[in-house]
Amino acid sequence: MDMKIDVVQFCPKLFDKEANLEKINDIITSSDADLIVLPELSTTGYFFTSREETEKYAEPISGDTYSSWQKIAEEKNIIIVGGFAEKAEDKVFNSAAVIFPDKEFSSVYRKTHLFYKERFCFDRGDTGFEVIEYEEKDLRLGTMICYDWRFPEAARTLALKGADLIVSPSNLVTDVWHISTPSRALENKVYFAVANRIGTETRDEEKLYFNGMSAIYSYNGKQISKAGEKSEEIISAEIDPKATRNKSFNEFNDIFSDRQPDLYWQD
Repeated sequence: MDMKIDVVQFCPKLFDKEANLEKINDIITSSDADLIVLPELSTTGYFFTSREETEKYAEPISGDTYSSWQKIAEEKNIIIVGGFAEKAEDKVFNSAAVIFPDKEFSSVYRKTHLFYKERFCFDRGDTGFEVIEYEEKDLRLGTMICYDWRFPEAARTLALKGADLIVSPSNLVTDVWHISTPSRALENKVYFAVANRIGTETRDEEKLYFNGMSAIYSYNGKQISKAGEKSEEIISAEIDPKATRNKSFNEFNDIFSDRQPDLYWQD
């Protein structure tokens, strides 16, 4: 069963959660996709500089962001994956809400690999890399966030757990990520969708430039759809999740059964 995915690229307003959430919810409500992916920290903006700031703007899963996305998901029969700052007891996480029409499947992924000054503002994620199998849409979904792409173990873990599609809410600032993200699709034979943001944020005279170019890659590593570097836009693709499940690429080779884990270095 084919499904349509939308990847949203826009410029969140720093610390204006109300305006960002209103804009996002309008976008989701207008979508005709089966699944929509939003950028990292899409409701708050990215450039936090202290723990005090993240604690001020973070919210629990009972808050407006997660709750409103769950309501829309149920009304529209759409899967929503989007980044937000999550408060959980005495910890604060750079998280992605992974929302399904059936709320029993909904969850959060908490960013494992913290980038740059995030380490001063967020706790390291504790969810690990999990795949959610959603039979209604015949989809096995894995989630990571931004800097996680640098670690091939992240995508490989999700693939070995059965992911058909890996989605990555992101706030990318380097000029090298687009080199490796198609490789993550190819080496695992999975679809890979990156939702990046655009714009700049300046704090204490330091400016971050977010370089857009959100992309959707097929399981052969080929680019299906790509956004511009500076434009707010939504890119889309039709995917067939079942096409990823046979990991062979000729009559003799299978990228999973050919693995030799006993010869790989391990901790």
